Amino acid sequence: MSDPVRVLVVDDSALMRKMIPQIIERDGGIQVVGTAMDGEFAIKKMDELKPDVVTLDLDMPRMDGMETLRLIVRNYRVPVIIVSAHTTQGASATFKALASGAFDFVAKPKDAASAHMEDISKELIGKIKVAAQSGVQASNPASVLSEPRRAAKPAAKPKRAPSKVVAIGISTGGPNALQYVLSQLPGDFPGSIAVVQHMPEGFTELFARRLDECCAIDVKEAQSGDLLIAGRALICPGNRHMKVKRMPMGDIIVLSDDDRVNGHRPSVDVLFRSVAQEFGNNSLAVIMTGMGEDGAEGMGAIKKAGGMTVAQSEDSCVVFGMPKAAIERGHAIRVVPLDAMANTLQAQCTMAVRAAAKV
Repeated sequence: MSDPVRVLVVDDSALMRKMIPQIIERDGGIQVVGTAMDGEFAIKKMDELKPDVVTLDLDMPRMDGMETLRLIVRNYRVPVIIVSAHTTQGASATFKALASGAFDFVAKPKDAASAHMEDISKELIGKIKVAAQSGVQASNPASVLSEPRRAAKPAAKPKRAPSKVVAIGISTGGPNALQYVLSQLPGDFPGSIAVVQHMPEGFTELFARRLDECCAIDVKEAQSGDLLIAGRALICPGNRHMKVKRMPMGDIIVLSDDDRVNGHRPSVDVLFRSVAQEFGNNSLAVIMTGMGEDGAEGMGAIKKAGGMTVAQSEDSCVVFGMPKAAIERGHAIRVVPLDAMANTLQAQCTMAVRAAAKV
């Protein structure tokens, strides 16, 4: 029997220092070895307690969460999961923390009463276990990102039908990996991109805005009725499902509040199956870093419909869960490292333009 995962809980709230250990220690594979009320106490306890994973609040007195995160990642090489405030300010700080080396995050419920904390228990336990297995990632293109820089966008971008519809499914490790890939695409990228990133409601709008600032293509949080146009990426809102639909006046996004699929809303499988049905061989499915199996079966549907399917390589993933599931089921036609993903998307969508021109 393997040893339990040793966790240090860091939060300035006495309530959180009581409740987080309660909800995660119900899993026999996790042991909370200590708590700390701020960053200074946390750093002092790192040598003494030798945790495998740290859960960290960002808004703390004395040494704040960002400085604490940098010291833990740099000096101790221990994965850190941010337990984030469910606010716009909290979301902004969370994305900065992910760019600074945090493994992942969980959003605190808006009401931190015991019943509401139960809602995040399964998610937090799962991420703690995966973080312990994965450790702090060695440097790769997505783990050394700085704050996004404003990208130069084309002065005038006509609304063009896409050469191909690119559906991307991504989870743990996704914010940095997606920023890395999308920021490398040119402003005249001929495909239209639809993204399901497992992320809570309230975080996706800010995430899309941050991506838009650093990308030559346009990026926005999706709304029902948004057109699928070349050179734009649409990010599915948290807690909604996203599908595509072909219409006489143009191909559009449709959002819904249907039940969770694979435990997720949004679900990658929902998007992929929709893309397979509507676009068939004119579709491209991409599964990137993430825990679980969401998207594997949907990728199989796109492959069966004649579309191209691509999975991120194991060595470039923060967590090789979702890509592994697709690869093991034989649904991924190509396996591509993160630093080659943008070129792969560009080549596939440009090839579709050339093929259409010959018709």
